[in-house]
Amino acid sequence: MRVYGIVGWKNAGKTGLMERLVREICGRGYSVSTVKHAHHVFDVDQPGKDSHRHRVAGATEVLLASRKRFALMHELRDADEPTLETLLAKLCPVDLVLIEGYKRDSHAKIEAHRAETGNPLIAPTDETIRAVASNAPMTLDRPVFDLDDTASIAQFILSEVGL
Repeated sequence: MRVYGIVGWKNAGKTGLMERLVREICGRGYSVSTVKHAHHVFDVDQPGKDSHRHRVAGATEVLLASRKRFALMHELRDADEPTLETLLAKLCPVDLVLIEGYKRDSHAKIEAHRAETGNPLIAPTDETIRAVASNAPMTLDRPVFDLDDTASIAQFILSEVGL
C-alpha cells in the first residue's frame, strides 16, 4: 500500500493540510484513507451508549455498524500501542494512505510548518521528510511549498508514490 505522511509540531497546520489533501487527491479520482496518531487518550464512544457499555464490561473489540458506516473499537487494555505497520494492515486497500503524525516512523513525509509558532523545523535532521509546506519562505535542501498550495503538494505526493 502506498503511504505518505504529514508531520509537524502542534499548530503547524497538519490537520488542515490533511483535510485539503484528502479532498484534492480524491477529487483527482484516487481512493484515500487516513491514519491519525494521537498523543493523548481519546474516546470515540459515548458513556451510556450500548457500545460503550459493552466496552466497559470488558469486550476487547466492539464493532458498531449502521447502513452508513461502521466503527471498530479495540481496547488495548495493558497491551503495547500497535505499530503503524500493524495498523496499516487493518485497512482496506486504497490508492493512498495519508498519515498524520508518526514522525519517527520511516515512511516519506512532508513537514507542515507555521512560522508564528516559533517551533524549529524537523526537516534538517530527518531524511524521511522529503519536503516542507510552510507559510514562510525558506531555503532548504529539499522542496518548499506554500502551506496553502494544496494542488502542488498533492502533485508532489502523487509523484513521490508513483500515482
